[in-house]
Amino acid sequence: KGTGKGPKGKKITLKIAKTSIRVTFDGGRRLDLSKMNITTFPNCILKLADIDELDLSKNMLKKIPSSIQNFQKLRWLDLHSNQLEELPEAIGTLQNLFYLNLSNNKLTSKTLPEGLNLLKNLHILNLGLNCLDSIPTSLGALKELRELGLFDNALTTIPNSVMNLPNLKKLNAKRNPFPDSKEDEEVDPIKRIETLHLVQEKELCSSCLKMCQDRRDKLNNLTLSQRECDSLSKTPSFPLLFTPNSPAKDNQEEWRVR
Repeated sequence: KGTGKGPKGKKITLKIAKTSIRVTFDGGRRLDLSKMNITTFPNCILKLADIDELDLSKNMLKKIPSSIQNFQKLRWLDLHSNQLEELPEAIGTLQNLFYLNLSNNKLTSKTLPEGLNLLKNLHILNLGLNCLDSIPTSLGALKELRELGLFDNALTTIPNSVMNLPNLKKLNAKRNPFPDSKEDEEVDPIKRIETLHLVQEKELCSSCLKMCQDRRDKLNNLTLSQRECDSLSKTPSFPLLFTPNSPAKDNQEEWRVR
C-alpha cells in the first residue's frame, strides 16, 4: 500500500528507496526517485523523513499527500514534470525549504495552496509551465525569494507585491499573454538605449568633436574589457539558473515532458 510503480513494473519499496539515497556535496542526504514512472506517492519513504533533499521529478504523480509535512528537514523539493493538479496546504509547514520546483505540471491559480506564503526561507520557486492565470499577492510574503519562474502560463499581470520582493534577482515570466505584448515591460519597465544623438558631428567644432570621440573611444574600451572579463569567467553568476529545471532557462522544450 502506498508504493508507486517503477521501471519494468517494479514497486518502490523501502529497500529501493534506501539504495536511492545519495550524499550531497555539503554532506546532506538526497533521495532521488526521479524518472521512475511513479503514479502515486510512495508512502514507504515516510520512514526516511530525515532526508534533506527529495527529487520526485519526471514521474506521473497527480497528488502529493499532506504527509509531506513529515519531512521537516527538507530544504530541496523537486516535483517538476509530473501531472500535479493540486498541492496540500501542509507544504507550508516545510520551514527549512530553500528550493521548490513545481514547473511543468497542471497547477491552476485556484489549486495553489495559501501555505506557499509561509515558506519564509524559500530562495528559489519555479511555477513555470503550469496553467496559472494569476499569481496570489500573498506570495509577496516570501521576502527571501531570489529566483522566480512564471514562464509559459496564462498570466496577464504580476502583482506588485511579487515584483517588488526585496531580494528578487531573477524573474522569468516569458511566454505569458501580457496585454499588448508588454511582457518585457512587466518584467523590466526600464527602457534602455545604447546611443543617443543630439547633434550631428559636422555641427561640432574641432575641439568638441575630439572630446566626444575620445570619450566614445574610452567607453568602447571599457565595454570591450568587460566582455573579455566575462568570457574569462568560469563560474556563472547564477549557476542554478542554467540547469534543466531552472526558473530562468529560456529553452524549456529541451527537457519538457510531453
